[in-house]
Amino acid sequence: MVSMAAFNNPTLMRKLIMNPYMVHHHKQYYRFITSGFIHQDHMHLIFNMISFYFFGTITEQLFGYVFADLGGLHFIALYILAIGISDMPSFFKHKLNPAYNSLGASGGVSAVIFAFILFLPTEKICLYFALCVPGFILGGLYLVYSYWQGKKSSDNINHDAHLYGALFGLLFCIVLYPASVSLFIKQLADWRWDLF
Repeated sequence: MVSMAAFNNPTLMRKLIMNPYMVHHHKQYYRFITSGFIHQDHMHLIFNMISFYFFGTITEQLFGYVFADLGGLHFIALYILAIGISDMPSFFKHKLNPAYNSLGASGGVSAVIFAFILFLPTEKICLYFALCVPGFILGGLYLVYSYWQGKKSSDNINHDAHLYGALFGLLFCIVLYPASVSLFIKQLADWRWDLF
């Protein structure tokens, strides 16, 4: 709803977008969260929300199993905290640059996807419904790609938010449920490559 409203309202978009300069100089800390609820365009919104729906549904169920009655609360905390924390590196990198902006839920979505990968590392994740790869392999490649693209910074995508959202998702689960590490290792030890 917020994204749709902001598409047609540039003033609202400017007020909600992550602008490290405005946060630093005008103490507009709310932007760490509000920027996660607006998107560049319809495709950006659709891609994030489809990813969130598919991975979020399963991850929330896993949290319900692991954290019982508090599973839903933990899931919401993971998502909201990841949106804010994933923007921290960009804040420190660009706090003196008034022209830098970023937006989107990618940091939160990355956290949810990597929580899924931690709990179910050998489950296949399909790219564009065609190329299916075990989550731990795709996740590892994604981390390397996000790190490399973040250093390169040749586009308008906040790759740092993708990387730090993913890392936060892993850390969040490991801190709150340390047994997730041994479960992850056990699943990898039992995994065999399946071509079909």
